[in-house]
Amino acid sequence: MPREHPRIKRERKTLSALVRIYCQAHHGTKKEICPHCRGLLTYALNALERCPFQEKKPTCAKCPVHCYKHSMRERIKKVMRYSGPRMMRRHPWLALLHVRDGFRDAPSV
Repeated sequence: MPREHPRIKRERKTLSALVRIYCQAHHGTKKEICPHCRGLLTYALNALERCPFQEKKPTCAKCPVHCYKHSMRERIKKVMRYSGPRMMRRHPWLALLHVRDGFRDAPSV
């Protein structure tokens, strides 16, 4: 089994943090996330695993390939809109690295 690239590992941590922040605020959870948010996170992590760009992956907003089905894309956008600004306080290093990743050019398809 190939070793997971550090960039993908960090993306997994960022997704988990975003969903956890959202779930705690909107569903009143403490340590674990609710089943609704767990389903979204599982879907997002599976999409990340199948990403054709892997370590060259741009942020999803700049990606030329849309791997999420429409309903899930709307749900994750809602989570990101809420949690994104709060990441600087809760997970500053992940937030700064994600901002830096936003400057990456999207690879051609």
